[in-house]
Amino acid sequence: MPPVPFASRCLYALAWCIGRLPRGLQDGLGRWLGGLAWRANGREPRVARRNLELALPALPAGEREALVREVMRETGRASFETLRLWTRPRADALSRVAGCVGLDRLEAAEAAGQGVIIAAPHYGSWELLVEFMAARGPFSLVYRVPESAAGDGFLRLARGGENVRLVPAEATAMRPLWRALQAGEVVGITPDHQPKLGGGEFAPFFGVPALTLSLIPKLAARTGAAVLVGFAERGEDGRYTLHFEPAPAAIASDDLLAATTAMNAAVEAVARRDLRQYQWTYKRYTLRPPGSGEPNPYKTPAKDPR
Repeated sequence: MPPVPFASRCLYALAWCIGRLPRGLQDGLGRWLGGLAWRANGREPRVARRNLELALPALPAGEREALVREVMRETGRASFETLRLWTRPRADALSRVAGCVGLDRLEAAEAAGQGVIIAAPHYGSWELLVEFMAARGPFSLVYRVPESAAGDGFLRLARGGENVRLVPAEATAMRPLWRALQAGEVVGITPDHQPKLGGGEFAPFFGVPALTLSLIPKLAARTGAAVLVGFAERGEDGRYTLHFEPAPAAIASDDLLAATTAMNAAVEAVARRDLRQYQWTYKRYTLRPPGSGEPNPYKTPAKDPR
């Protein structure tokens, strides 16, 4: 691992200070800042608005805008929660777990000895899911490397706790993940990040073609590892219930279009549980199918109906 830049340590120190605020204050600040971001109509609410226009075209404009506002409030809450998870002891993180649905599935998959792939959509608190898995044993986490060295160093400080092995989302990711699965370990991959061209297949996501990561299907087909869809869902009391659901059998298909279509359907089902908790602020549809003639949809953002 390269040395951690000084700027990264400064960023982590700031995160540490925010992580020490009382939980109620963190929650309130997160919702307030999220609402402020919605009113300012900056990049994130504009992206969320466009995504929801594409994914839910039948939703009336007024209802969609109300949803954008709630998405931003939840995004603010989740951001403060994440800083707390990154800078406090793991026991503090695990105290946020109200229950676990499907733990028997996870235990059975681990006991099979062929490794486990956790497909973790950007829903609820995926960072809490990381802490839960790392508390059980070695956990390899695929992450998108930030463009700046300071940002990468910060993430390595924030996420590099005990039992967490960070694997950059690059062409070389297959090898360390293969080794971990061969050793019967667990790896975590977010299935809903847009890969580079050549790193996935165009498959429908909320009815819109989206370049979809093929790494999970390839690993599942080649290793025989079990694939579970894992997510941490926020409850009304602010605590989280962890869920481990079986992925569709087609996710391990040699037909990558069928596999990625099945994977997207599983992610969509999770997102629809509570649309507010999904990460709509990410540009999921930037790249369009070759030869389609479709423009980048974010260059023509949705109109603000307010």
